[in-house]
Order: sequence, then structure tokens, then C-alpha cells
Amino acid sequence: MVGAGPLTSSDVADKAGVSERYTREWLRGQAAGGYVEYDGASDRYTLPDEHAVALAVPDSPFYVLGLYSSIASLFADVDELAECFRTGKGFGWHQHDPRLFSGTERFFGPGYAANLVPQWLPALDGVVEKLKSGGKVADVGCGHGVSTLLMAKAFPRSEFHGFDYHDKSIERARELAEEAGVAGQCTFKVAGAKDFPGLATTSSLTSTACMTWATQWARLGMCGR
Repeated sequence: MVGAGPLTSSDVADKAGVSERYTREWLRGQAAGGYVEYDGASDRYTLPDEHAVALAVPDSPFYVLGLYSSIASLFADVDELAECFRTGKGFGWHQHDPRLFSGTERFFGPGYAANLVPQWLPALDGVVEKLKSGGKVADVGCGHGVSTLLMAKAFPRSEFHGFDYHDKSIERARELAEEAGVAGQCTFKVAGAKDFPGLATTSSLTSTACMTWATQWARLGMCGR
């Protein structure tokens, strides 16, 4: 529906390759919720451009659907989380439903792409110059390595070393590095706070982008010295 203008339910179903009957009911619900616009005279639905950037354009910095995968993971984990509240025991990042990890990648990726290289790094004195000339960067708590790979593509002379204690995230980061063609620039290794190998491989570069959702979710986007 992105940029397609007014469409009938049959038009939408044909484009999506799904059942018209279910599509019609779905579109009525979206119209009732205000996500799409409905014209009763023509029986057509329109996805407004300002809604599309949040709901249907994955590379838009305003895209929010990745968050819904993360929310779905919390529903899957509800029994375990309730038990944690009863007993006080911990619940590690690695114990969550896998949709939390893929949702985090999808949710934060567009924002990183829109801001990290063009805005956040230039705001730090001397960082861009060092990356252009060839630095070594440690990405601590790298997750799927989305921010790491964006920097690697932007600064081909620099090396990037990603660390995360979650082995499945490291596996995904390596896959994405291969797909992006920057595997030769990036290494991703499993390491936690207690066994982090240190910053001996880094240059005199310092930059930190930190997001904290919960105690165990503190994530350093880039950390060096």
C-alpha cells in the first residue's frame, strides 16, 4: 500500500498474495483504528505517507514494527518473568524468546542507520578523523552488530571488534557481516563483563552510545580508548 494510493481490498490482497476475505476484515479494522483511510463511496483504502514511514518502510528511521516482535517475546516469557517476581531470581537476556533479539535488531537498526555515522559520530571531537585514517574499535554488548557493521561500511580503513555474552547474537552478527561484505574488517566474539578480553587491540579512540532498558540490558554501542 506504500505510495499506491487508494486500493480496494482485492487490490491489497492481490499485491500481498493473500486471501481477499481476510484482507477485507483486516483493512476494516485498520480503518477503524485510524491506521489507514477509507473512502466509502469508492470502497477503497489508502495508507497515508506519514503512517507508512512508521508502519511499512523498514529502512525508515521512524519504523516501529520491530518493537512488536520484542513485545511478542515478552508474552512468550510471561510465566518465567512472573516466577522471577515471585522468587527474586534473575532472568538473563539470553533466556528470552528469540523474537526479542530479532525485534531489537529491526527496531534499532533504522535509527542507527539514520543517525550513527551522519550525526552521532561527528558530534564527538576527533572520532571521525581517526576512523577515516584507520582505528581499532571495540563494540561492547554488540548484539547483532548492526551499529558495528554500519561503521565498518562507512570507515573501510578501520577495524571493529564486537563482543557480547550471548552466543546466538554473535552468530547473527557474523552472518550479517558476511552479507554486508565487511567480514574482513570485523570480528565478533562471545565475551561477558567478567571475561571481556580488554581493550588492548583498540586505538586512542573513545566513543560511547549507551541505551539502558533494564539492569541486564545496558548496552555500549561503541567503547574504545
